[in-house]
Amino acid sequence: MPTAREALLNAAHAALAGRPWSAVRMVDVASAASVSRQTLYNEFGGKDGLARALVRREADAYLSGVDRVLAEPAAAGEQLVRLAEWTVAEARSRPLLRALLTGWWSDRLPAPRPAVRSAAGPAVPAQRRADAGHPAPGELVAAVRDRSLAALEQGAGRRTEEEAAEVGRRCELAVRLALSCVVAGPHEGVGRLVRTAVTGPGWRAAGR
Repeated sequence: MPTAREALLNAAHAALAGRPWSAVRMVDVASAASVSRQTLYNEFGGKDGLARALVRREADAYLSGVDRVLAEPAAAGEQLVRLAEWTVAEARSRPLLRALLTGWWSDRLPAPRPAVRSAAGPAVPAQRRADAGHPAPGELVAAVRDRSLAALEQGAGRRTEEEAAEVGRRCELAVRLALSCVVAGPHEGVGRLVRTAVTGPGWRAAGR
């Protein structure tokens, strides 16, 4: 059973699929989640707080998915190919994720306004985290790069500083190629582009 907070976020996400965020009403979200409006306000403070929590959850879900893809056994280059393909597919089917990755927020989506700072802050810890703001596209790129590098370092043996830096650059290149395909659409397919970019002499020199 989902918690009241998760039920409310699920209801808000479902409502967003059928109408723009400006038309989503708090009373309808509470009713769909089978909780009271007071519970909704206790959890999120208001519609802006709900928007921030919805976007924060989408960012967290994406990074959790990144970890799952990277945990699947594969050669180093193929891990990055899989990750790029998965990212493009997810962004195409999840408008909130696409907005997070590109920074392009349509009028249909919640573009959360910054929280008003107060001494006490929200009573709900999860809301305090959501109110701190969601990651910008550049921060997500860095997070995915660092996760990719950490996954590829496992069992790779000792690398020189130069080799480690090269692997890090190729991890970031894979992420940025994926995002370019999210924005512009792939020509040959993101997997082929990433495979060409991250495999070759430089990659082999890095020990994988």
